[in-house]
Amino acid sequence: MVRFSIPVSRIAAHLRRGGLIAYPTESCYGLGCDPRNRSAVLRLLRLKQRPQHKGLILIAANYRQVARYLQPITPAQQQQLKTAGAQAITYLIPALHSAPRWLRGSHDTLAVRLTAHQQAAQLCRGVNSALVSTSANRSGQRPAKTYAQCLRLFGHKVWVLPGRVGKRKVPSTIRMWTDGKIIRS
Repeated sequence: MVRFSIPVSRIAAHLRRGGLIAYPTESCYGLGCDPRNRSAVLRLLRLKQRPQHKGLILIAANYRQVARYLQPITPAQQQQLKTAGAQAITYLIPALHSAPRWLRGSHDTLAVRLTAHQQAAQLCRGVNSALVSTSANRSGQRPAKTYAQCLRLFGHKVWVLPGRVGKRKVPSTIRMWTDGKIIRS
């Protein structure tokens, strides 16, 4: 089990207050916030210089953490989503009409990955929520791979959590849920 040097309860409180965090994921540091907090998501998009219409990825430790945003899927499909997470595959899954536009952008789908990265998954379990997960960079720039790079990039605008990035050299693959078509490899 991964241990945090900061109590997860403090991280959860920071997220509930609309705070932004940077945390290690499979291939780079992720920039995240509470997906239910519109002002936090919009602040994250401004900081990253990312247009809202593109939508964002949510990571979670389990399907239950993202179910509130998605059209229902079967238990077998939930297992498929979990297996895909171990391969760092993000799926574009049909979203509920109630899923916020600030997460899905101009799409009727939501990008979701059940992360197998130990620290990211433990973070989701600890805060009992999915997290927004976009690469820790300004749009078009290389993603940060270390704690120190995140501090240089974002200073005190983001709470940077120490940890180790996974061994993947490239970002997650993004696929359509309905037909498996690869959108990003």
